[in-house]
Amino acid sequence: MRKTPVEKEQTQPEQSPDEPLFQKVGECLYRRQSSQVYYALVKRAGKQHRKSLKTTDRKLAERLLADYRREIGAVKPTVGGRSVTLGEVAKRWLEAKKPFLKPMSFKRCETSVGQLCRLLGTVAVRKISPTMLEDWASKRIKEGRSPKGLSASTYNNERDTLIAILDQAKRDGHLLDNVAEALPRRKGEKKAKVIPSKEDFAKLVQVLRACDHRSQAAADLVELAAYTGARLGEVTTMRWRDILFEKGRFVITGGEKGTKNSEARERPLFPAARALLERMRERDKPQPDDLIISITSAKRALTSACKKAGIPRLTHHVMRHFFVSNAIEAGVDFKTIADWIGHKDGGVLVAKTYGHLRDAHSFEMAKKMTFSA
Repeated sequence: MRKTPVEKEQTQPEQSPDEPLFQKVGECLYRRQSSQVYYALVKRAGKQHRKSLKTTDRKLAERLLADYRREIGAVKPTVGGRSVTLGEVAKRWLEAKKPFLKPMSFKRCETSVGQLCRLLGTVAVRKISPTMLEDWASKRIKEGRSPKGLSASTYNNERDTLIAILDQAKRDGHLLDNVAEALPRRKGEKKAKVIPSKEDFAKLVQVLRACDHRSQAAADLVELAAYTGARLGEVTTMRWRDILFEKGRFVITGGEKGTKNSEARERPLFPAARALLERMRERDKPQPDDLIISITSAKRALTSACKKAGIPRLTHHVMRHFFVSNAIEAGVDFKTIADWIGHKDGGVLVAKTYGHLRDAHSFEMAKKMTFSA
């Protein structure tokens, strides 16, 4: 939770300043006798706002009180005599975000806003309290389909969206503080990443190649993803003009939607990828503007092939893990791998997320630990 120089306001103080522990020393200014710390107590639109000024210095307390009163005075609890609802602020926030988000990112925000407005949309933002948000979180989590409730990622997305909407309400002058910041995030289970062995990967491709025409296209997609480390949306939007055979390089643009970080990248044409693309070029006789992969997803073919091959179910993104894992086992440094797959952090995320190796490789490396007393 974000720290501030002074304590967050409490709309319902634990103890009234009129009680013996508090002494009124000025207009809207009180002092706690036990600690000599000054407190502000301000009323606005029938609502009482109280917070510690975190100082025992009278002059400083008076300046902080004046600032606090100005902040409260700037708040517009109503517009045209009507309270502004969370749904209205959410709509404004969403419209302001749209020009800066990719379609998929905007869709996620839109989905989160829809769920928030379903339960809180008609509530006036000035009436939103910590207790109300705790009730919302509890109810929303219970709505999840799994026994553990709503997934951590979905809940956290909605929580972060709620915080952003109430921040918008603050900027618009409808709120003094963002009470949603106190909502805790949910910790999700970290699932072990499934990375196929090279033998299982070869078996998978063999099964795909032995099936119908669509499975051939699925095999092309799976192999190209595994040999380049590109994401699904990057692989399926690559065109033949993006393969620079003479330079030994290829370009990832992400098509009309762009890459995840909105930047095209030119990378080495890895040997396995070059061999695959040369076979495909000889087979299909494509034009420069033709898409390399003729399908947008191999999900069903992958599921079916994994079952036939007797290996764990694999996804498109597992091919990216497969690429990175092979690069690590080959001794390629994290910084170089990060550059290949489009990370800008110098390899930090690769080390944290992809820095695992297959058990078989780990056991082989363990055999080198032969020192003893």
